[in-house]
Amino acid sequence: MIHFFQKWITANQLTVLRVILIPVIYFLVVLDTRSMLLIGWFLFTFACFTDYWDGVLARHTDTSTDLGKLLDPIADKILIAALLILLVSMGRAPAYLVAVIIGREFAISGLRSICASKGIVIPASSGGKVKTISQMFAVGFLIIHYNTLGIPCHDVGIVLLWVATLITLWSGGIYFLAFRKITLSTSNT
Repeated sequence: MIHFFQKWITANQLTVLRVILIPVIYFLVVLDTRSMLLIGWFLFTFACFTDYWDGVLARHTDTSTDLGKLLDPIADKILIAALLILLVSMGRAPAYLVAVIIGREFAISGLRSICASKGIVIPASSGGKVKTISQMFAVGFLIIHYNTLGIPCHDVGIVLLWVATLITLWSGGIYFLAFRKITLSTSNT
């Protein structure tokens, strides 16, 4: 399957596709009908899978680029943040949880910028990947919102958003500890 993709699309193109889908998903969710929400959810799920496949494609084809390493996490953050902000405005997500999630993203991006300015790279952690996946699940259920196939999607989405917020704080703590360790070791040398 990888060979099929590598003939037609690059990892960076998949990342850009994820960003291009954001306004489409946003528009469908704003329409707020069951059919449009399901189409929006489907596109959101597809966008989430492109996050996985762009990495697989880049590693498998040995075409990982600095641009891709920069764009991929930014695309994830824009996708999640834009939809969380929309869900708050629609009354489907608590603003305080969304503020914590987005605040953590700014804080970690700031830490990485400080380190990068000193030539130090803080690599993505497995906690960061778990954080992103948990946020994607929460947003997915909150997009659907209505009871679907007997599942109270909104209630499940709120529980998942709490879980995602806790994971977000935990993974942020891991980055802060890494930053502290790096700054202590560089100040001692």
